[in-house]
Amino acid sequence: METEAVVIGGGMAGILTAWHLQQAGISVVLLEAGQIGGVQTKNTTAKITSQHGMFCREFIEKKGEKAAEKYVEANQAAVEEYKRIVKQKSIACDFVECDAYVYSKDGEKLRQETEAARKLGVNASIEKELEIPEDCAGAVRFPGQARFHPLKFIEALAEELTVYEDTPVKKVDEHLILTDCARVKAGKIIFATHFPFIDFPGMYFARMHQERSYVLALENAGSLEGMYIGEGKDTLSFRQYDKYILLGGQAHRTGENREGGRYAKLKEEAARLYPGSTVAAQWSAQDCITADGIPFIGQYASDRPDWFVASGFQKWGMSSSMVSAMILTDLICGRENPYAEIFAPGRFSSEELPQIMKDGGKALKGLAKRFFQLPGETAESLQRGQGAVVETPQGKAGVYKTEENTICQVDTVCPHMGCELSWNPDERSWDCPCHGSRFDCRGNLLNGPAQEGIQHE
Repeated sequence: METEAVVIGGGMAGILTAWHLQQAGISVVLLEAGQIGGVQTKNTTAKITSQHGMFCREFIEKKGEKAAEKYVEANQAAVEEYKRIVKQKSIACDFVECDAYVYSKDGEKLRQETEAARKLGVNASIEKELEIPEDCAGAVRFPGQARFHPLKFIEALAEELTVYEDTPVKKVDEHLILTDCARVKAGKIIFATHFPFIDFPGMYFARMHQERSYVLALENAGSLEGMYIGEGKDTLSFRQYDKYILLGGQAHRTGENREGGRYAKLKEEAARLYPGSTVAAQWSAQDCITADGIPFIGQYASDRPDWFVASGFQKWGMSSSMVSAMILTDLICGRENPYAEIFAPGRFSSEELPQIMKDGGKALKGLAKRFFQLPGETAESLQRGQGAVVETPQGKAGVYKTEENTICQVDTVCPHMGCELSWNPDERSWDCPCHGSRFDCRGNLLNGPAQEGIQHE
């Protein structure tokens, strides 16, 4: 097959980018390893907002007022573009316009953040009376945001696109894309795979890490008009969907949840905040975190002028996906985009160095653990439902003992860059603490940047 553009990845960013390119008259094909929306997009809490936590004041201090203003403008433009598309196409996706709030116990922080947001053109205000039962001084309010059902939304757009599901990309060489069953030649190639799976050029593995967070859908917990997120670490996220309140929290770096208990702690919070509520569902999500807190949207690398990337969305994948679609479409069509420079992947500043060094240290630790740390358990010592790295006659192995007392044994080495995997008891998965790849208890791939599962017996 030959086409003008190929989008690799069928999540929100990939679908939106392909759709915008097609609207601009570019012939485009989308390749998805599984099902569209089947990995990150299905797990989002789907807040469409330009309010990315308590970020305005800090962004101004680090990047300057002009850059901060462009960042906010880009994300608010993304919110408005969602509104336009939903209205124009009459998409039934449970779309609700609402306000977004970031709450805090620190009244001075609220005042400073509100002033900073207003400098950036946001009609922000401090609200003291909140709908959520959290003990706080108030919240910074951003009006005119939205929430929706992301899978219903992308289903409507995907009907207009040429999409190949169950088609994992194995290799990309300049303008040639190889899958198990096809060779696709494209003038432009867009990597919208959450975490880029090609390490060189770009070196995105050294410039990002991944984090997991957890969500409960609560019944009998009342209702909310707005969307809320807490300031600082170990805070909670709230939003309404239908009869449920979605309560999120318990974030941690991927691969660093050896003790588990994340869902249990979130359920304790739910019982404290909403006595009498019940948990209807629970799930988790994964986010790519860049060193400077700004997504990578633009040219993949200087020596790959026809490759493009969209990644590093932090906790704000919905607005960042739309920003990506608008920027990448303009770049590919040769149009000026007022926000492209802010998100350009080739940027670098000294402020990123501490986080890059920290992430590099984590990777080295993961590699060293593989070679120098001996397991403290054996397969026989595991209880049913437990997993661990154990010592076997053949050497180290990852073992999970099922509730039926059968053994699932896997290799503990991540096929991406060789770090030792860690057991996540909350999700019964093997997670990489270096770059965030994940595998189920039988070794099947769940999340990249790894492209294959781990050997299992």
